[in-house]
Amino acid sequence: MLQAPPTTLEAAVTTLEAPADARQVLDRCRTLVRPALAEAVGRMHPWVGEMAAYSFGWCEVGGAPADASGGKGVRQALAVLAAEGAGAPGADGVPAAVAVELVHAFSLLHDDIMDGDQSRRRRPTVWKAYGTGPAVLAGDALFALAVETLAAAPAGPRALRLLSAALGDLVRGQADDLLFTDRPWTGPGRVRPDEYRTMAEHKTGALLGCAAALGALLGGAPPPVAAALDGAGRHLGIAFQIVDDVLGIWGDPTVTGKPVHGDLRERKKTLPILAALDSPDAGSRRLAALLDRGDAPEEAAALIEAGGGRSAALTEARRHIAAVERVLAGLPLTDRAGQELRSLLDFLVRRDL
Repeated sequence: MLQAPPTTLEAAVTTLEAPADARQVLDRCRTLVRPALAEAVGRMHPWVGEMAAYSFGWCEVGGAPADASGGKGVRQALAVLAAEGAGAPGADGVPAAVAVELVHAFSLLHDDIMDGDQSRRRRPTVWKAYGTGPAVLAGDALFALAVETLAAAPAGPRALRLLSAALGDLVRGQADDLLFTDRPWTGPGRVRPDEYRTMAEHKTGALLGCAAALGALLGGAPPPVAAALDGAGRHLGIAFQIVDDVLGIWGDPTVTGKPVHGDLRERKKTLPILAALDSPDAGSRRLAALLDRGDAPEEAAALIEAGGGRSAALTEARRHIAAVERVLAGLPLTDRAGQELRSLLDFLVRRDL
């Protein structure tokens, strides 16, 4: 857990590896969900299903088996643990876990196209490996499969309403993130930190909250518990996105798989940058000039740190993690599920993406 205000990234994010107990929780949930997820993907058109399997790390281009990283499965774990937290078997949350994992994969396929990202988890992205049109089609198919999976689950209509609301927020967040690109660094039209928080809640937090709420719903939790878990997931998403922003500037590329100062080179409007630009320090003017030109990322990173951008971002992340802890403390969750949900908090702010 983030404690005292950090002076270095290493002090703020001690290690990017999940704690042993969190790894065990994630492994257990993936093992529970994988057969149902594979069965769902197996119902897709063979070519589209191959692209989906490639995105999950299950195969290479052409279909040869592979064992590449398909992500840690945080969203599916939230769905399973929320069902268990309601006193139900984890299997009751599997349809929710499959649906949110399919939606997450769909969103990544389309995000990579919109952002022009050529690699994800040290492999070519789906659009780079198969082409833009096929990748769009695969994303659409994953979304349709998610809806089909959830519609067949108990409480399907209520579950679909939750998923629909989360998808609407996800689209709003992605739209804002794209529009931020064309806005100026300074002046009345600049992106403000509160706008960033709303974007992060929608783009990242909505699906995390939806995963937990859906798992709780399918596990038989009353609506107020599901709603509280949705809110907790949204706070978690903001913290997750903020730490991702910190790593996007100062993270070790050998650990994160991202280029050093990558977000600065791509001129992304992330919270550390926005916070530093809001600083009255004279360096903010120099920083704005560098960002306008898109050069000298090393100097820009130093100015962001000197202007308090990194410490402000991590303080904000700590605030949202504390909000999640307060929600969990006030819910009638089973002891084991509550402990395992808390074990994921450190993972989500100290991680290898």
